[in-house]
Amino acid sequence: MALGNIKEMSVLDAKSDDPKHDEIRNCRLVVLLPAMNEEASIEAVLGRIPRRIEGVSEVRILVVDDGSTDRTAELARTAGAVVVSHLHNQGVGAAFATGIEQALVMGADVIVNMDADGQFRPEDIPTLIGPILHEGYGLATCSRFADPKNIPQMPAIKLWGNRMMCRLVNTITRTTSFSDVSCGFRAYSRDTALRLNLYGKFTYTQESLIDLAMKGLPMTEVPLIVRGVREHGESRVASNLWRYGFNTSMIILRAFRDWRPLVFFGLIAIAFLLLGFGMIGFVATWWIMQGHTTPWTSLITLGGISLVLGITFGVLALVADQIGRGRRIQEQLLYLERRRSYALTPDSNGD
Repeated sequence: MALGNIKEMSVLDAKSDDPKHDEIRNCRLVVLLPAMNEEASIEAVLGRIPRRIEGVSEVRILVVDDGSTDRTAELARTAGAVVVSHLHNQGVGAAFATGIEQALVMGADVIVNMDADGQFRPEDIPTLIGPILHEGYGLATCSRFADPKNIPQMPAIKLWGNRMMCRLVNTITRTTSFSDVSCGFRAYSRDTALRLNLYGKFTYTQESLIDLAMKGLPMTEVPLIVRGVREHGESRVASNLWRYGFNTSMIILRAFRDWRPLVFFGLIAIAFLLLGFGMIGFVATWWIMQGHTTPWTSLITLGGISLVLGITFGVLALVADQIGRGRRIQEQLLYLERRRSYALTPDSNGD
């Protein structure tokens, strides 16, 4: 399911007269796994990651140990993975950001992010990266719900929550129609990873889609089978649905504020203006209809305050929109600086 309108031209496309052939021959894939206390599954997951994939010349594995207190890091190193460790648990979003940075240092042309708990099938990696290698997409995300036959068994409340998150993200971006915004099994081209800017530490799944969609990058969904329930332990992100819903909603709300400030503050301004006019209008209507002083005179004061707040937020919306335009320029400059910086890292040259 295509979610973008512009195909991406990567650095690899400029290597010869047959860009796709060159791209297939020279692609370096880094498989990124954020992990915390996953010693029960990490070895099996790493062992199932394909080392030979058509269109990929090298497969490297990167595990970000997010403050594990068990043997996760040790087992990952034994399995041949590069391991980067946080001294303390910082959250899945922070682990993902660390992993993206390290994968770029490692010279990744394509980055696949997946969980270390065994819910995703490593054997599906070639299918997931296909749209990036051969079709010019910047991101390919696994969808558990695009194909009705692939919908995993999960509690009804989780299924409902996923659908609500999809509607919210699709409403904010307006140019996408995701069927799954919470799945962490995704593939990113190098260019897309360089453009990615995230701030939430709790999770990254919804925020990253909003960030890339608002930048107009081409994205697609790949229907895949995913296990609905973990085999070992509990998810540290979704183990408490109320906590998960609140934290992800706050991340999405901040992303909405950052990318659509005119709409965000404008809606608040309209709400206060309508409230203010409504209260004053109610008092005026009472006075006209009854012909005497209304007992609701306090509403005039409250209505006046609401009108002032509405005007204030209206001005704030215009200022925030102007700041947002400056942010877009800053992000483009940051992207160009990242391209330069990561191109100079020793490991990106294969050392």
